[in-house]
Amino acid sequence: MSEPQFKALGHKVTSPERRLEVFPTPEHVRKVVLEGDEFTSLCPVTGQPDFQTVRIEFEPGPYCIESKSLKLYLWTFREEGHFCEALSALIAKDVWEAARPRRVTVTVMQRPRGGISIMAETSLPDPLA
Repeated sequence: MSEPQFKALGHKVTSPERRLEVFPTPEHVRKVVLEGDEFTSLCPVTGQPDFQTVRIEFEPGPYCIESKSLKLYLWTFREEGHFCEALSALIAKDVWEAARPRRVTVTVMQRPRGGISIMAETSLPDPLA
C-alpha cells in the first residue's frame, strides 16, 4: 500500500478543517486513545463558551486517526453551538465514518459552568442496539 497523502500533517495549516485524516493501522495495534483537554464549543442557547475534555477510544479497523487532523477537526467546534451530548454523538459518528473502527467510544467531559459539569458518552456500534 502506498504512503498516505496528508493535507494537514507536514503542512502549514492556519484554519480549522472538518476532515479527519487516516492512515493504515499498524499490525498488532488493538486500542487507540486520543484525549484533548483544550476542546471548546459554545452553548447553543446562550452562546457562552463551554470548555471540555474529549476522549476518543477505539479498536481500530483498517485505519487510525492522524492526530494533527484531529486537532484541526476539534478546532471547528470552537465557534459552533452544541450541547455536550450532541458533541459526543457527532464526534463518534465522524470517527466511525473516517476510520471504520471495530468500536469507538467518545466521551466529552464539560467543565462546570454554573456549578454543573456534564459527561456524555457515545459508543458505536451501539452495545445496546
